Formats: sequence, C-alpha cells, structure tokens
Amino acid sequence: MHLPDDLLYTESHEWVQVGDGGLVTVGITDHAQQSLGDIVYLELPEVGRKVETGEECAVIESVKAASDIYAPVSGEVVAVNREAADSPETINKDAYAAWLFRIQPEGGSPLQGLLDAEAYARLVESDQD
Repeated sequence: MHLPDDLLYTESHEWVQVGDGGLVTVGITDHAQQSLGDIVYLELPEVGRKVETGEECAVIESVKAASDIYAPVSGEVVAVNREAADSPETINKDAYAAWLFRIQPEGGSPLQGLLDAEAYARLVESDQD
C-alpha cells in the first residue's frame, strides 16, 4: 500500500492535503481504490456547497460497490476535478494524483481528528485483522 508521508488521512479513507491559505484538497486513498476495484463513476459535490466535517458529499462507484466520500473538514467546496469525474478510472492508476475536490475550511482547527500516514497505516492493518 502506497502512503505519502506529506498527506493526512481520515478513518473513512480520504486523503487530505493542506495548501496555501489553508485550502484543503481531498481524494481517496490507495487502499480505498484497491478495495473498490475498477472505478466506473464519480459524483462530485457542487462548487459553492457548504459541507460539515464527516458529511457525505460525493459518491464513487466501482464494478463491485458504491461508496460515499466524506468531507474531512467543514467549509465551502471551491473546486472539483472534472477530469476525474469524466475519467474515474484515473483514480485506479494513481489515487494520490487524482484529487476529487477542494474545500476552503471555515472556523477553528480544520485538521483536528485527521491521521498521519503512520496512524492511517495502523488503522488499515487493524481493519484487515
């Protein structure tokens, strides 16, 4: 399993990258895309939508299953990756290059509750036991 050290992770298998001005880029982890199998459909949130931490805000479907994608922070969706929506199979090729949406966080500490790579790896290992 590939896990970049410079990202943060959620227990629901999203990755998070914090950029300039606190902008949060969100995708699904390599573990999540492997579990899903061949991804065939992606429904992204609307730009301008306000989301709360833990809220279902996107849907990803594979030949095996459909899964919700959750907002890792509260804020406003300011961008979506239309290329990923048009070619969802790119997520299978490189889950960390195929970002899904970006959120401008609102309020206090947006990174509270997120995991570093080591903690996420332990979570995935415990799920497989």
